[in-house]
Amino acid sequence: MHFDFYIPTQIIFGRGRLKELADIAMPGKKALIVITNGHSMRNLGYLDRVVKLLEEQGVECEVFDKVLPNPIEKHVMEAAEQARNANCDFIIGLGGGSAIDTAKSIAVMVKNPGTYWDYVKGRKEITEDVLPVVAIPTTAGTGTEADPWTVITNTETNEKIGFGVPETFPLLAVVDPELMVSVPQKLTAYQGMDAFFHAAEGYLACIAQPISDMLALEAMRQLSRYLPEAVEDGSNLQAREQVAWASTAAGMIESTSSCISEHSMEHALSAFYPDLPHGAGLVALSVPYFSHLLKKDRAKVEMRYMEMARAMGETGKEPEDFIKALKKLIAAVGLKDLRLSEWGIKADEAEKLAANSFEAMGALYDLDPVKLNAGDAAEIIAGAIR
Repeated sequence: MHFDFYIPTQIIFGRGRLKELADIAMPGKKALIVITNGHSMRNLGYLDRVVKLLEEQGVECEVFDKVLPNPIEKHVMEAAEQARNANCDFIIGLGGGSAIDTAKSIAVMVKNPGTYWDYVKGRKEITEDVLPVVAIPTTAGTGTEADPWTVITNTETNEKIGFGVPETFPLLAVVDPELMVSVPQKLTAYQGMDAFFHAAEGYLACIAQPISDMLALEAMRQLSRYLPEAVEDGSNLQAREQVAWASTAAGMIESTSSCISEHSMEHALSAFYPDLPHGAGLVALSVPYFSHLLKKDRAKVEMRYMEMARAMGETGKEPEDFIKALKKLIAAVGLKDLRLSEWGIKADEAEKLAANSFEAMGALYDLDPVKLNAGDAAEIIAGAIR
């Protein structure tokens, strides 16, 4: 048994713990707070609360508020310049995964030369310091507060690629479920299912290890039980708390195991169709994807499918029980009738999207439990476009 375990992030988890920002030692004296281009962080008062809490310990703040739901390289570079000009010495990601991912990427680019895509594509090595990152998630789904990964799109090349180095782990994450009660039903479902697939894919990845296995089954168990409750009643703090923990645990899974090619395929979908929520794309792909793995090489996945089914409340006597449990969960969170055609995606694009998934995120295919080719990917994507 050989594995590495490295999660250097200090995680402060629990209801009402945002207020501790007034006392927790910060890694600098001037922060760039990164939020999306929506209005929720201001309208809900979260931005003002963070600024005031930090002011109590003498930390100044700048704000960058242009991040898109599927964040883009242009904004990484623009925000890095703002942080540089304002002499910010650390970055705060406040909001969902897009804000926190962008914060990590900005942290790389404040002191390092060139373009962000130089580092994503391996044309340059990071030689200068990466600024410290503080993550304050207001959604439960990406788990980015507990991993080094950041997913950014290059709109010029239609590449949506995950990137990360040890230095892009957040130094600190404050996970306060009270900040999540305002998330609308459908977004709660999309985000929670993203966390679910981080867990399921991490459990199936060929680099899974004992710690990721333990966290994956825990996350799937909690999401199967509590995500439908959080979707039904967003003010249910017990459900929000359990879903938040499952999301953070799934981030740890991404740090100790990995996503697999379902994520490569979804990145292709949302690279070409940036209005497609990441979680929605994963849900649409999921039943065709996991069914295809089972059909192509049953022996490689059947034991793990049965374990996942048991974690989700099924008997797990047959691997098909996992597909059954997955369909039940999708229905329970109100996404049974989700159609990719709602975002304009057409079946005749399947081959193009499959090719992009290999070109942009082909490394994840190497971690699959069952070897897939471009034809397999096209078949799965076509099955999801209905």
